[in-house]
Amino acid sequence: MSNYSIVVIDDDTVTLDIVTYALEEAFEVTVLAFSRSEMAREFLLSPAGKSLALIISDQNMPVYDGLTLLKECRGVGVDAPFILLTGDATRETVLAAKQGGATQFLAKPFASEDLVSKVKSLLDKIPPLVN
Repeated sequence: MSNYSIVVIDDDTVTLDIVTYALEEAFEVTVLAFSRSEMAREFLLSPAGKSLALIISDQNMPVYDGLTLLKECRGVGVDAPFILLTGDATRETVLAAKQGGATQFLAKPFASEDLVSKVKSLLDKIPPLVN
């Protein structure tokens, strides 16, 4: 699998480290990890945001939650697949994620294998990068 750039956003640094490690072990990817949603938002809304292969974001974070980041990304044309992570997997959250343009949804706690499987299915749909 080609080297893609994936943004991971989670204010819980343990989860951030676990997700980053799982992705780097399973795929040839560059993981850009953000523990602060405001820094992630700045990056996502910059021109660099349009070249991402995937965005993985926690829902419940200070300053900007995952749904807000999703809506803002879609609003500026960042159309990378978006996986929303949440410990609050209510029907309302799932519906809001789908309506906002989330590609996948993953409830916490999750197994690394489940995350890797979802990411693989999304990356398999992206044409290989030409070097």
